[in-house]
Amino acid sequence: MPQTSHRVSLFTESVIRRMTRVANECGAINLSQGFPDFDPPPELQLALERAGRAGPHQYAVTWGAPRFRAALARKQTHFTGLALDPERHLVVTCGSTEAMMAAMLTVCDPGDRVIIFSPFYENYGADAILSGAEPIYVPLRPPDFAFDPAELRHAFEQRPKALILCNPANPSGKVFTRAELLCIAALAEEFDTFVITDEVYEHIVYAPHQHTYFATLPGMFERTLSCSSLSKTYSITGWRLGYVSGPERLLAGVRKVHDFLTVGAAAPLQEAAIAGLEMPDAYYRDLQATYTHKRDVFLGALDAAGLTYTHPQGAYYVMVDVSAFQRGDDVAFCEWLAREIGVAAVPGSSFFREPVRHLIRFHFAKREETLRAVGERLARLRAS
Repeated sequence: MPQTSHRVSLFTESVIRRMTRVANECGAINLSQGFPDFDPPPELQLALERAGRAGPHQYAVTWGAPRFRAALARKQTHFTGLALDPERHLVVTCGSTEAMMAAMLTVCDPGDRVIIFSPFYENYGADAILSGAEPIYVPLRPPDFAFDPAELRHAFEQRPKALILCNPANPSGKVFTRAELLCIAALAEEFDTFVITDEVYEHIVYAPHQHTYFATLPGMFERTLSCSSLSKTYSITGWRLGYVSGPERLLAGVRKVHDFLTVGAAAPLQEAAIAGLEMPDAYYRDLQATYTHKRDVFLGALDAAGLTYTHPQGAYYVMVDVSAFQRGDDVAFCEWLAREIGVAAVPGSSFFREPVRHLIRFHFAKREETLRAVGERLARLRAS
């Protein structure tokens, strides 16, 4: 039989999703794959019921149903200050995963180079391989996961086609400062580089930190493809509704790639999700307050268990140092943690280009009672 393609041998299955399967097998509380164990807002649930009965049930316009794009443009214009035209500046995708892949395939040719900050969400490495691009990794160093401007300049001097920016960042919980973003913007302009942003946690930021949309920086809209989704903001990860926003010149390519990747996102879900996009500002303030409380509850549990961690500035992840409990094999430790302690995490080595084996990632997008149950289980680590 002929061999499969070389590219599929260059990356593994998702470690995050594999840890979810381990959690399911042994009944562990799943703090590996980042999805909530609570329902979306009731307005969305009611809208979904209506769409289930009344439709639409057939294909929407490939790049997004008009009503959904109009609502999305209003919402993003409100928060970014950019005058986004639903006909020219938006493409609706099947989650931010497809949004990132479509963006990469739009701007990169095989052999092009792409800057990726490390640690990074595991999809970015696979995206580079699938699009034929060569990653240039730039380290973010704990505890604040800052980059060295000289190292970043050196990466740009290798003439990359694009830089991938996850902000707020998964897995580190870092929120890039405006000064850091301006540094990236200046280099992107100097070396004529595209920027692809992943901003799915745009509304989950902890005071005093603030999220700056990269495309709003001077001169950056024309060279930026901004990717995001509704999954985290409205607790609907299973709906798989994402989008790419950017200049018409770039979105013309994204539309073509998206069309042949997936044709389009689910029509009834786009109709139902309009109810989320029309939420008042109070919803986003409450979302921030809710996740701030969840973060504090979970960090308290980590403190009680004697675990060391980096304080998240945004998103809903915590990187935890487990070097006191294991000796260089974070994968084996996470397997043991799930099966013996009953809590599933992700080994940090799946996020780093560097040989990092002492960190694991938890997420805390769970009900308070779930987080307190996790705390009770993690307390057993002291005895171990």
